[in-house]
Amino acid sequence: MEERRRCKRLALDVSLELERLDKGGITTLKYVHVEVSDLSKTGIGFHCEQDLEVGSFYNAKLEIWTKEVIDAILKIVRKNEGENGFQYGGSFVGMTDPDALKIEIYQMFEEARNGG
Repeated sequence: MEERRRCKRLALDVSLELERLDKGGITTLKYVHVEVSDLSKTGIGFHCEQDLEVGSFYNAKLEIWTKEVIDAILKIVRKNEGENGFQYGGSFVGMTDPDALKIEIYQMFEEARNGG
């Protein structure tokens, strides 16, 4: 399978909360807890029991390894159904440059630490 990602993804122990955004800024789904499988400064992979719609947008609160919370807007771009829920791919469509840089710095640290 051809690699389509622009940025390398990290496997991390981080947590993510999602709140659905609909037209007019109305939220319809209050905080869904998910299990993050990988992360880059441009997107995230996660598992969730909730059936989320591809193409939908969410306010995302991502708690990173430093216990800081990154706020971003996430678009669901991929969904695969499994035995215990769904595996999703999301693209960050709104994140501050300093927050994206935090993820990038951690990625460089992990690569240096792991000899990669």
